[in-house]
Amino acid sequence: MQVQNNKRLATLTLAALGVVYGDIGTSPLYSIKEVFGGAHHPVPITPDNVLGILSLFLWSLIIVVTLKYVSFIMRANNKGEGGIIALMTLALHKGNPDSWQQKMLITLGLFGAALFYGDGVITPAISVLSAVEGLELITPAFKPYILPITLAIVVGLFLIQRRGTASVGALFGPVMVLWFAVLALLGGLSIIQHPDVLAAVNPIYGFNFLLGNSMLGFFALGAVVLCITGAEALYADMGHFGAKPIQYAWLGYVMPALIINYFGQGALLLADPSAIENPFYRLAPEWALYPLVILSTIATVIASQAVISGAFSITQQAIQLGYTPRLEVQHTSDQEIGQIYLPALNWLLLVSIIALVIGFGSSSNLAAAYGIAVTGTMLITNILAIAVAVRLWDWSPLRAILGALPFIVIDLGFFLANSVKIPDGGWFPLAFGLAIFILLTTWKRGRELLHNRLAADALQLKPFIEDVSLNGISRVPGTAIFMTPDPDSVPHALLHSLKHYKALHEQVIILSVNVFDVPFVPDIDRVEVRHLAGNFSQVIVQYGFKDEPDIPAALKICHEAGLNIEMMDTSFFLGRETLIPKLGSEMAYWRELLFVALFRNAGSATAFFKIPSNRVVELGSQVVL
Repeated sequence: MQVQNNKRLATLTLAALGVVYGDIGTSPLYSIKEVFGGAHHPVPITPDNVLGILSLFLWSLIIVVTLKYVSFIMRANNKGEGGIIALMTLALHKGNPDSWQQKMLITLGLFGAALFYGDGVITPAISVLSAVEGLELITPAFKPYILPITLAIVVGLFLIQRRGTASVGALFGPVMVLWFAVLALLGGLSIIQHPDVLAAVNPIYGFNFLLGNSMLGFFALGAVVLCITGAEALYADMGHFGAKPIQYAWLGYVMPALIINYFGQGALLLADPSAIENPFYRLAPEWALYPLVILSTIATVIASQAVISGAFSITQQAIQLGYTPRLEVQHTSDQEIGQIYLPALNWLLLVSIIALVIGFGSSSNLAAAYGIAVTGTMLITNILAIAVAVRLWDWSPLRAILGALPFIVIDLGFFLANSVKIPDGGWFPLAFGLAIFILLTTWKRGRELLHNRLAADALQLKPFIEDVSLNGISRVPGTAIFMTPDPDSVPHALLHSLKHYKALHEQVIILSVNVFDVPFVPDIDRVEVRHLAGNFSQVIVQYGFKDEPDIPAALKICHEAGLNIEMMDTSFFLGRETLIPKLGSEMAYWRELLFVALFRNAGSATAFFKIPSNRVVELGSQVVL
């Protein structure tokens, strides 16, 4: 048993290397270059400055990634699941839904998720672009082809998304093992030639750099943060691999390789400041440039794939929790439930990335846009983690705040340093995130408004059933299932059906779907059946935010509760509302128009819940918002 457990742990650790660490693992391509040679406040290459920056890199990796994420934040998991949405649902526990604290946590969580999408757009752009830029070192003749090659790789990456990652996923782990080995080898050879650089292990060099350079040191933090981009992925992908494989991979392999490579680039700059044109590629001998560019490109594609998969996953969670309209979700693997493909989101990301690559033109220009999204998400994670510590772990507010304070101070410093780059490109992830945030909150508020309008005109179910029995309504053979968000009210589709057909089916089921703030609901708790008078029944189907909705599969479980449903003799009645915006409503008119557009273009409930389309009857009604 122990041998099997060890083998499983080793397998998961290898897989985690391939998926989790692509983003942070490709940071050496541009981080040091951006600090000393970037277009925004480059730091002069002097021995003290190099040692100071390397010290900041080292201790950022130790404090932010190792202590904050690997040791602390990973404890705040929602039954094994991580990520900003999972953390937000945890933080909302034991809170009054109408309190300002609860609304603030929801707002922060949604904005953090929105910033994650901004990160998901920038990561593929900057990573692939920085890898392909290595071709310039081989010969300047490649320069005109850098953008076309980058765009071709990005387009190819998004074209294969529909095929899923299962076929290529097995290669990710070994490729990243090779990638980190190459990072350590190149850095180690450079350190051997200039071992003085190891003095940067002393944090005093970092402090002296910040204190001695005042504003320049502050601006430098905006580039230093690039070494920890991707730290959020450690937490977000925890549900796929578990905490231990991610922790072992980081401490035992990834972090040492990154530190060795950064120190190797620093040693190279001490020996040859002109290497700042591309210190990562200049670590390699000339004969190794072609294979290194190829390996770097593959590594950046893997890093991009991890972010894209994360965007698909977080969108699926948001759909389940009611923060986004239903989108088409295609499952690309019969074995792995987490491998999904969302066509609409895929093309949105592709168009955004193409615009970024063309608009910014180089990895250095893109670096200005990168840090703001990452540091914004990190700050929000701190605040949500404090709420989790107080509400779930029973920490006192003072203890929780003091525990998170060092991380907040560091993340705030990084965020403020990046905020000065807003005019130079930092505006993009903020604008992109704000647009996504408006969509998320408009959909959520619009759904609440629609629910209130429908509830105001709704009849209570039990008195309705009594009236049906007293009035002798005709009953026809078969089963009718009416879907509604409120199981205790009469669905509008039922009233319309009765009005048109003057009859009811022999067996009538009022079906509701509840999505809980846990990742998965076990099958034993999937359905709850309540038998009512007049051969009416209530069925409540329960899912977690990572479960795959499948109503026919859930209904098969109902026979255990004495409710027999013959699918070939069953009709599903769904309401289809036509929304009419109104001036002076509870929501701004422009947001009403946006909600109506989202509502009109949302995916059908039939496809989302996997209901056979030939068993569905839709009945329309108009609702004034």
